[in-house]
Amino acid sequence: MNHWTTTPITEDVLRGAADLERTEHGLLPHRLPARARAQCADPQLASAESQPSGVRLSFRTSATAIELDVFRTTVDLLGFPPRPAGVYDLLVDGRLVAQASATGGDARTVDMATGAVETRSGPVDTLRFTGLSPDAKDVAIWLPHNERTELVGLRTDAPVEPVPDRGRRVWLHHGSSISHGSNAASPSTTWPALAASLGGVELVNLGLGGSALLDPFTARAMRDTPADLISVKIGINVVNADLMRLRAFGPAVHGFLDTIRDGHPTTPLLVISPVLCPIHEDTPGPGAFDLEAVRAGTVRFRATGDPAERAAGKLTLTAIRQELARITAQRAADDPHLHHLDGLALYGEADHAELPLPDRLHPDAATHQRMGERFAKLAFGAGGAFAR
Repeated sequence: MNHWTTTPITEDVLRGAADLERTEHGLLPHRLPARARAQCADPQLASAESQPSGVRLSFRTSATAIELDVFRTTVDLLGFPPRPAGVYDLLVDGRLVAQASATGGDARTVDMATGAVETRSGPVDTLRFTGLSPDAKDVAIWLPHNERTELVGLRTDAPVEPVPDRGRRVWLHHGSSISHGSNAASPSTTWPALAASLGGVELVNLGLGGSALLDPFTARAMRDTPADLISVKIGINVVNADLMRLRAFGPAVHGFLDTIRDGHPTTPLLVISPVLCPIHEDTPGPGAFDLEAVRAGTVRFRATGDPAERAAGKLTLTAIRQELARITAQRAADDPHLHHLDGLALYGEADHAELPLPDRLHPDAATHQRMGERFAKLAFGAGGAFAR
């Protein structure tokens, strides 16, 4: 029988979270700090930031068996296809060796027509990883990028210690649901996680599904987060939320970057414009579900705006790319550490012809892989914004 060692879950063994909230079941990792969360009551943001994209348990051990107790919360929309279960990735010395999914927890079903929520509650679940090498090794358990996860307990059959500091740079990234990991196969294979692995850096992922909206509290959170490298991917959520017009967008971008610079005056800062999304290239938002597709059993999105309103400042992805290129060129005259990357270099027309967006908005697993590899080459490679 294994002799189990229980390790408290603290910041010493958890990476990628802004803070930990004690709940009825255990500890809930948050990717935005409490002060930021208190400034916005949007349920979409609350859901996104509590899904631990990029958050992982990280420790060094010679354990051959690991048990992790978790309490998950899933959300499905009434009448829509069920969402896939979240995946836990176990990496040993940077290599994926096992995966698991949790059961139990709270399962919420939302009726979008009435706003009613039905909740079915289940128990805490225990994930078990066995058959590991008895050698000393770095272990990382990446939490599901798309499933709220409360951490209840961590047990191993050998002691655990924090991973020693190996001088890896910290990359802080903010973006939309694509950066959050929508439609990626697992948490360590979202495009930012893949790029971080290839670039040899530690990821802090502030990809917030539906919520990359130039919010001042997000900028302040980034200002206050220690980082050696910073990137912001801006555009798609501003369009599909129909949040602002061109007159407001430019100053909002300046303000967002100004706030980050208040805390990171000389840190390499990369502004990334949107990847290709044909429905919004020249058609403004708001975006919406394609209900005919939903009735047929699949999820797709559509743009509902009027292209004629572009003349009045309604935003499209084409307009946002032009504005971001202009703003970064203007600021770079006084900020040599500011850089720009056209999102079409990560996913453009040729990529769409080969790997179309399955739901017309989010890339699939193969496209996450391609975008991660492309970003690593463009940003971390020779001549890139994040090259050493």
